[in-house]
Amino acid sequence: REAREVFEPARAMAEALTPAAAAPGAAAAEAAVPVAKGAGGNIDAATRETVQKLPLLRSRAGPRDAGWNDRLKEELSALIQYVRNNKAADHDWFTIRSNEAGTKWEGTCWYYHERVKYEFDFCFEIPVAYPSSPAEIKIPELEGKTIKMYHGGKICLTVHFEPLWARNAPRFGIAHALALGLAPWLAAEVPDLVQRGVVLPRSA
Repeated sequence: REAREVFEPARAMAEALTPAAAAPGAAAAEAAVPVAKGAGGNIDAATRETVQKLPLLRSRAGPRDAGWNDRLKEELSALIQYVRNNKAADHDWFTIRSNEAGTKWEGTCWYYHERVKYEFDFCFEIPVAYPSSPAEIKIPELEGKTIKMYHGGKICLTVHFEPLWARNAPRFGIAHALALGLAPWLAAEVPDLVQRGVVLPRSA
């Protein structure tokens, strides 16, 4: 019987992020992300620059497809590049890990408001229709604290996110969802949550 390849996302990501494994300029050849097309002024310059530095994905495989391992490797490559870019810019803002199958993800994200760090746990599952449909990111601890959230703690993304994702599928992946979805959501919502006194720093 032919042995099935075992791919461990957590170990692959950890190994790739060690200094010895660094690959300077790895994303340079794939920086031309077509994010501007049809987006108008809906994406701020900083977010646009961030996304354009991320590798584009090629595999169309979803979590139930035979080619999922290939897609998962591409996802991890983009995430690793995103983390490296953030570290180089001194702008770390999340940690992330997955189960062995790469179908369930969780992590911690943070946002600084008036020099105070606010941290939140987030999670999501890869939907069957992925990558045609994006994953729905949740921050369960904030459920009921903002109107920009659906049942179960799913963050409410802008009306521009899903059309942008649809135009760029399957080239966009988890890293792009974090950059275009979660990061702008935190920037928009955390200051208001702090002002209303419904969130506190974890160290408080």
